[in-house]
Amino acid sequence: MTLTTLRLSSSTQTVGYCDHGQGEPLVLIHGVGMQSAAWGPQIAALEGAYRIIALDMPGHGASDPLPKGSELPEFVTWCHDVVQTLELGPVNIAGHSMGALIALGFSVGFPELTRRVALLNGVYRRDDVSARAVQARAVEIGAGKIDLETPLARWFGNTPEEITARAQVAAWLSEIDPSGYATAYSAFAHGDATYADQLPQITCPFLALTGDGDPNSTPAMSAAMAALAQQGQAITVKGHRHMVNLTAASEVNAHLLTWLKQQTSQEALL
Repeated sequence: MTLTTLRLSSSTQTVGYCDHGQGEPLVLIHGVGMQSAAWGPQIAALEGAYRIIALDMPGHGASDPLPKGSELPEFVTWCHDVVQTLELGPVNIAGHSMGALIALGFSVGFPELTRRVALLNGVYRRDDVSARAVQARAVEIGAGKIDLETPLARWFGNTPEEITARAQVAAWLSEIDPSGYATAYSAFAHGDATYADQLPQITCPFLALTGDGDPNSTPAMSAAMAALAQQGQAITVKGHRHMVNLTAASEVNAHLLTWLKQQTSQEALL
């Protein structure tokens, strides 16, 4: 995949992104520690019918970091800046993990720019135990203590597909900028309820998808979010964990294609 860099019109920051295909725009935002290349299976499957714009999150890949201490709304503002600078107009937007939080924030903050929204392995209102654990990890990462093996063990099993995906993810994690990683992880750790109360405002087609083996982005979280959105649907991919877009790519791609074909309220008026 060819990576392009873009100077944003509002913040003047540089963003790295991949731009493939033609048609309705689909913006993809990866999770903490990843990069735009993590969407490779989705780009390959969907670029024949859609224009796919896969972004490097701030502080990841070729994208400049946001200032230290930036919270989830600053990442959402960054995403809006990208959409406006590229003059994409209303977009389909899908995010994974931290990217799902950004996609959710974008959809409630800029409904006029959102055709459809999909959250892959998204988090929603963690319980107290989970919240304390992820916030403690954020403090450790901020102090420079970065443990990459623990998340890899949590995200992957031992099937051939998972072993291959684990090697890819390990390579991306090894390339992270510690400061950008710390800022994004802190926003992720504290952002699970930032836009939770606004889910009922989402009127566009809404998909929440996760793996049944993901202990932190659980099927119950996906079901709760989908129940609140006006056109919400929750899907659980059986036998998979946190990196479903890589380990269950064909199944995920099929669900994304179905979501992309759902009629929007604007289309219903035509």
